[in-house]
Formats: sequence, structure tokens, C-alpha cells
Amino acid sequence: MIFRFLIAATVLLITSEFAAAQQDYAIVIHGGAGVMSKAAMSEERQAEYKLKLEEALNLGETMLKNGATSTETVVEVIKILENSPLFNAGKGAVFTAAGENELDASIMEGKNLNAGAIAGVKDIKNPIEAARTVMEKSEHVLLSGKGASEFAKEQGLEIVKNKYFFTSSRYESLQRIQQQERERTPSDNSGTVGCVALDVYGNLCAGTSTGGMTNKKYGRIGDSPVIGAGNYADNKTCAVSCTGHGEYYIRLGFARDIAALMEYKNLSVEEACAEEIRKLGELGGTGGVIALDAKGNVSMEFNTGGMFRGYLKSSGEKEIAIFAEE
Repeated sequence: MIFRFLIAATVLLITSEFAAAQQDYAIVIHGGAGVMSKAAMSEERQAEYKLKLEEALNLGETMLKNGATSTETVVEVIKILENSPLFNAGKGAVFTAAGENELDASIMEGKNLNAGAIAGVKDIKNPIEAARTVMEKSEHVLLSGKGASEFAKEQGLEIVKNKYFFTSSRYESLQRIQQQERERTPSDNSGTVGCVALDVYGNLCAGTSTGGMTNKKYGRIGDSPVIGAGNYADNKTCAVSCTGHGEYYIRLGFARDIAALMEYKNLSVEEACAEEIRKLGELGGTGGVIALDAKGNVSMEFNTGGMFRGYLKSSGEKEIAIFAEE
């Protein structure tokens, strides 16, 4: 009898908490920014990208509407993008100079500033899951290489052979860029994925996942797994996920700087992102950013020809786009 009463009381408490929670939610995603033009991308290819972005957004909406936390939502939405060969994360990761795939990811919660990240891993199927596990089940924030993989195995995450990440288009990109390097011509890198979400409890979360730069050497690590550079979340200000030339984002402390502009200069999330993209351009960097504040205001800024992007709000407002002119 007492046991039944406890179960009933627990259910009632959970139901009451959910009912008392704010009912507004929002989600924003990106699939990388880079040199893009409608003329160079077929309509069929554009439709393929938009369909996958819509699949990710729809999953996020379903989860948030049904009371999932922003953390749960960010992880599952990013897994959709990681499992697609269209993006430079997970299955579609680019190749290093040695012809391997090395993956980075990070996640951060706005309610308590908890964060987790992994870098330079070669065998974790969904890096964003590993980042979350570091955040929740270790005393550390960032694990790298073999140590990160060992930790992931101990935690029961799915481990795969490096060849799982192979896609012909990414390998051809490696060969093309290596030829360009020999000829000293510029190359483009894009496709990092990210998600920021606001749940019905008022909590923000940000996640970012990437395969890095094509033809990267010497164990190079970019901004994506660096909290404060490629990823940041704080309920007081915003959740941020970045994509672009990581060295510039690291030098600017890009993601944290957006939050700081909001906190110390009282800029809106749109104004703060625009200001930080301006700084990026002044340094000679290219890329983009998505951000979401605690009221559900959205920003999707970039200084390239396009950025795979989309957002959805509980109000029904929704957008999916690729090119700058959209």
C-alpha cells in the first residue's frame, strides 16, 4: 500500500512539475558553413540536405513537446546528423592527411555550466554521446584520443572500426585538397554540425560535433570540442554552437564572447552574434554560428556563401535554409 502511494505521489509530482514548466521551447541546428552557391549545387542535392535538416528538427520538436530536456534533445538531434554522410561529423567525417577520420564533439548545459568534450577519437560511432558521458560520468571536461575511446568503451558506448566513417566523397575531397596544397591554392572546409535547444523547463543546452578539417596534420584539434570557443551555454544568456575555421574561433573565445557581450553589454543574441561574426571577419576567419537565448530568440549568422541551418519554435515558426540569399 505504501509502495503504491509512493508511486502515485511520484507520478503526481512529475506531472505537476511538467505542468508548471514554461511551455515555450525552441531548437536551432546547423550542418556547417562554407563556400556555397545555388549554381554549384543541384536542386536534388539541396533537397537532400533540407530533408535531413527537417528530420533532425522534427525529432527535436517531438522530444521537446513531450517534455524531454534540452540535453536529451541536443544529443539525439546531433546523432541524426552524425549518422548522415552529408555532414562532416560521424559517418561523413573528413579525412586527415594520414587518410584517417578523427572526431571531436562537445556539449554544455546552461542550467549549471556542466560540460563534456572528446577530441581526436577514431572509433566512437556517435561522438556527441561520448561528450555527454564525459560530462555526466567523469570528473573531467575534455578527454582525447585513446583515453577518450577507452573511457567510452568502459561506459558501454558503441565502438566501430575507423572504416565505418569512410565515404567516397570525403576521400575524394582529401585527394583534391592535397593536390591544391601542392599547388598552393585555397581549399574549403565545411560540414560541422551543431544544435542548441531551449526546453519547457527553461534550460538551454548546446552541442557541436565535427570531423575537423580535411587534410589536418599533427593531431590538430579545432574549436568544436573547446568549451568557450566552438560551444557554450548559460541560462543567463544563451546557447551557442559554431562552425568554421576553428583556429580563429579559439583565438576569439568566440562562443563565450557572445555570452559575455549579452551579459556585460546587454546586447541581444542577434546583436551579439553579428558582432562576433564581424570580429571573425576582421581576423580573416570564415564560418557561422547558431544561438538561442532563454526567451527563445534565434540567431543564425555567417560570413560565407551559405550555412546549412534551420530552427523551429513552439509557436509554429520554422525555417530551413542553405544559402546566404535565402
